[in-house]
Amino acid sequence: MRVYISADMEGVAGICAWEQVEARGGTEYARCQKLMTAEVNAAVHGALQAGATTVCVNDAHDGMRNILVENLHPGAQLISGTPKRLGMMEGIDRGFTAACFLGYHARAGSPGVLAHTYSEVVHRLEVNGEEMGELGLNALLAGYFGVPVVLVSGDQVLAGEARKLLGNNIEIVIVKEALNYHAVRSLSHRQARTKILQGMLKALARKNLKHLPAPAPARVTIEFNDPARAAAAAILPRCQRLNAVTVTYTGGDYLEAYQAVRSLIGLAKSV
Repeated sequence: MRVYISADMEGVAGICAWEQVEARGGTEYARCQKLMTAEVNAAVHGALQAGATTVCVNDAHDGMRNILVENLHPGAQLISGTPKRLGMMEGIDRGFTAACFLGYHARAGSPGVLAHTYSEVVHRLEVNGEEMGELGLNALLAGYFGVPVVLVSGDQVLAGEARKLLGNNIEIVIVKEALNYHAVRSLSHRQARTKILQGMLKALARKNLKHLPAPAPARVTIEFNDPARAAAAAILPRCQRLNAVTVTYTGGDYLEAYQAVRSLIGLAKSV
C-alpha cells in the first residue's frame, strides 16, 4: 500500500497569522515549521501502522521548503523545493492507494482562517462552473490519476468544503475552529497529532475507496482581484479574457487545466 501526503501549513493547529507561515516571521515561522513537521509525522506514523509500504510526503506550502527533514519520520520520503511540475501534488501517480491532505485551508472568499486559493491575487476560481479552492483542485488531480483522497485536516470551514466535494467516505480531522480570518480556537498540538494519527488509521481501513472523477475537457475560470492581474494572465496562449478581471482556459484533460491554473496565477503575480 502506497500513501501520498500533500502537506500545507495554514491549516496546522494553532496557526492564524501570515507571519507564522512565511520566512519573514523569523522565530515564529521556525516554531511553526516544527509544528507542521510534527503533524506530518503523526500522519506518517498512522499510515505505516495501517500497513503502508511507502509514504511519500510532498511539502506543498509556499516555497515548499518548510518541513524539517532532520525531524521527519524515518519511514517517509520527502519532496521539497520549487518549481515542481505538479506543484502541491508533485509525486502523485497511478500507483498510490490513497492521498491525504494535511494542514489545508479553505478557499478564497470563505470564512476560514487565512483562506485563499493559491495566491492573494485570486478572488474566485471555478472548474466547469463549480467553485474550487486548493482542496478541490488537488482532489481532482488525484482523481485524474485514479487516487482517492481519504483524509483531510484543517479548520471547520475546510471540513465543510471536503464533505460537500468528497462525501462521507473520507476522514476529516478538524484541528481548529476559525473564528475569523486571523483568529482560531485550536486543539493542543498533542491532541491534534493524536486525532490525525487516529484519522489515518480509520481512513486506510475503509473499503471500496473511490476517487473524484476528473472532468475532460476541463474549463477553469479565474476571477482576479485586479484588472492588471487579469491582463497579465491573459498572455497565456489559448486563454480568453471574459471581462476586466476574469480569465478562462479550457484544457483537453484535467492535467492540462491544472497546469494552466498554475501558469495563469504565476503570470498574474508577476504584475
